Amino acid sequence: MSFDKQQFVHELITPNSSKIVLLVMDGIGDLPNEEGLTPLMKANTPNLDKVAQMSDLGQTIPVLQGITPGSGPGHLSLFGYDPIRYQIGRGILEALGEDIDVGELDVVARGNFATIQGDIVVDRRAGRPATEESAKVVEILNANIKEIEDVKVQFYPGKEHRFVLKLTGEGLSDKIEDADPQKEGKPIKFTSALSPEAEKTARIVNKLLERIKEVLKDQPKLNFALVRGFSKYPQLPQFPEVYKLKAGAIAVYPMYKGLAKLVGMTIIPTGQTIEDEIETLKTEWNDYDFFFVHIKKTDSYGEDGKFDDKVHVIENVDKIIPEILALNPDVLVVTGDHSTPCAMKGHSFHPVPIMFCAKYTRKGLSKAFNEFECARGTIGTIHATDVMNLIMAYSGKFEKFGA
Repeated sequence: MSFDKQQFVHELITPNSSKIVLLVMDGIGDLPNEEGLTPLMKANTPNLDKVAQMSDLGQTIPVLQGITPGSGPGHLSLFGYDPIRYQIGRGILEALGEDIDVGELDVVARGNFATIQGDIVVDRRAGRPATEESAKVVEILNANIKEIEDVKVQFYPGKEHRFVLKLTGEGLSDKIEDADPQKEGKPIKFTSALSPEAEKTARIVNKLLERIKEVLKDQPKLNFALVRGFSKYPQLPQFPEVYKLKAGAIAVYPMYKGLAKLVGMTIIPTGQTIEDEIETLKTEWNDYDFFFVHIKKTDSYGEDGKFDDKVHVIENVDKIIPEILALNPDVLVVTGDHSTPCAMKGHSFHPVPIMFCAKYTRKGLSKAFNEFECARGTIGTIHATDVMNLIMAYSGKFEKFGA
């Protein structure tokens, strides 16, 4: 969706008292296993299936057919932003999610602690260490690496294997390649400039990687770092203004809080579990029109190829669906930002299941919430940037267009 289209729908919006919940089960889409079942099909989901029988089902394309999206583009699409026009580095999302100040002289990047043997990356996530363990390694880096040339270097802890890198100095650019081979078994990848003005930044980052390797050489697992998503602070149209909604975000992981903050949503503090997130939703129910609720572990277990664990998370989400319905939302949307098939251990280009539960739906066609029921659903296959349009329509917030 281009900015012009956002402006177009903005003019049609008439605010009302409708309540909207967008429940995003990260990476929910999957592929059948040897039994012919996806995690959504395998899971015991009586509540999600009951909602499906009252809903319009379909599937979304986050970017374009055949294109595998990152989490940033996947979520921006759901929020109504064209992810091709607004290409946002993961670094700024992670930084904002951790409440890190990002100024005009800063470039930020998302980091993964990794395990290397020689120059080969054998584990891109260093065994998914506890947050406390990786925070100690961040302290080691901050104590030993303070500056590269004339650029100040700072590391900030994230969740599990993640951290944020911030570079501060004159003449820095975010137009550099990711320093991440993206797969295990490949050599360390250094960055390179994508434009002449980024030559200095690429040189600084490559020197920094060599220093990280030296400083962490005696660590058993967290002995290197991969950095990607280099970014300066971007400017986007603000979601609450475009859609005339008071929007709150309930998420555990920094990146998704960063995404929500970047588009102008209010970050609502919450606990670490799905149950905590729903309790937060209930507590804050009267204070917002729109709630973005993010569930992470469906994606994490997809990336790790843990089919049964992904099933378990889906079943945990299913258990809290009655608590959401008890709040009587006018529109409940359940979907994902992209597919993360367990068999592929990563994001994929496959369509993402979605369902819209609202008063005026063509209900009755679908029997359950899964990839194949959604593929046959009344909504059909749509671009994810149309999701917000449908949400606004289902909630009765659009005036008629034209005479």
